[in-house]
Amino acid sequence: MKKFLAIIAIAASMTAVNAQAQNKSVAAAKSAVEKAQAATENAKQNTKAATWIKYGQTLIDAFNAPAGNAWVGMSAQELQVLGAGERPMSEADVTLGGQPMHKQVYANKNYYFNQAGQLAMIEVTQPVVENALEKALDAFAKAAQLDDKGQKTKDIKTGLETINSKFTDEAYNAYTLGDFGKASVLFEKAVKAAGTAPLSQLDTNSLYNAGLTAWTNQDWNRAKGFFEEGVRHNYYGEKGESYAKLADIADHLGDKAGSKTLLEQGFAKFPENQSILIGLINYYLNSGEDTARLFQLFEDAKRNEPDNASLYYVEGNARQKLGQNEEALAAYDQAIKVNPKYEWGYIGKGMHLYNQAVELQDKASMEMDDAKYNKLIEEFEKTLKACIEPFETAFDLVQDNDTKGSIAEYLKNACFRFRNESEDFQKKYEKYSSFGQ
Repeated sequence: MKKFLAIIAIAASMTAVNAQAQNKSVAAAKSAVEKAQAATENAKQNTKAATWIKYGQTLIDAFNAPAGNAWVGMSAQELQVLGAGERPMSEADVTLGGQPMHKQVYANKNYYFNQAGQLAMIEVTQPVVENALEKALDAFAKAAQLDDKGQKTKDIKTGLETINSKFTDEAYNAYTLGDFGKASVLFEKAVKAAGTAPLSQLDTNSLYNAGLTAWTNQDWNRAKGFFEEGVRHNYYGEKGESYAKLADIADHLGDKAGSKTLLEQGFAKFPENQSILIGLINYYLNSGEDTARLFQLFEDAKRNEPDNASLYYVEGNARQKLGQNEEALAAYDQAIKVNPKYEWGYIGKGMHLYNQAVELQDKASMEMDDAKYNKLIEEFEKTLKACIEPFETAFDLVQDNDTKGSIAEYLKNACFRFRNESEDFQKKYEKYSSFGQ
């Protein structure tokens, strides 16, 4: 079976079958369907399982026909040799699923080649028969009903397995093309094909992916149904990920208590799942409930992933929100120690110090006692100066220009305070003031 979409690469993948190179021509496939369909309408033949099996197979052949002499995994050079002189109407470089692809457009399909020059995906734009796979599924289901003695069970199962595989491939194609709603529907159809008698199997991967693509499409109630069905069958996704998704759905539907319950249930069964842990951390952080439990969850998360710098960054944010300033700085420093290239550790530390400096400045502005005022200003300047170094490191590490611009704004404000103190601060002020101009 396919892997989860969470780790999908482009294309339904390298399940290429060289038999695809022997697909019937479009005309031959259409003619075969018409002939087989006529048999299903004949009173003497439509009571035989073999008639419906034949019809179902011709529909599968018709579904395959537009691909021509091509199969996923073949090279562009092989296509030139086997393409029977067929030439693309146009070509273009595109990006699918974050990967650069070369697209060839034909009258009835599009071919997508990856950077290695291999055919990664076939997108049929003009099918021989509309809804061919759905009709084929109905045909094999009809054959099963007529096969009282089970003599055609093997042939029917093979047909259903093929339909399941084709729906799955089409679902991955839709996902790759960014049509998550269509992908979810196709994964659901793959589940239906596998569950049809006599195959009667639960395609857990497609069931999970039907939910995941619906979740990605923010179709919360649809996604909920698939994830809940999986859980009912003791299928929880990879390391219990279904609980994390169900909790997120409950949260989006306004059921905060339900979200917490699902996260706690998931944590009890899958304490190593980071999505569940982070969900729980966010819940306790935002609800203000039982902060001791919150930080125990942080410790659990860090034991599972001691090198995950983002956990320390999030912990720093949590402790900052709770006014635990020293602990917050320690968490940001630990994030930096765990991964010196993790820009958010530096950003978290810089913002924490900057915000502390602003608070000290506000206090100083309200202080009437000169001695206390001077002390607050001294602390303010020390704290403000301390934020510059982590912000500068973050500025160098960050690639996103918007984030870089935000950091530059903090640095400009901080360096402005000390521009008359030294030429170095003056140059820094000018540097960050001019960023983005």
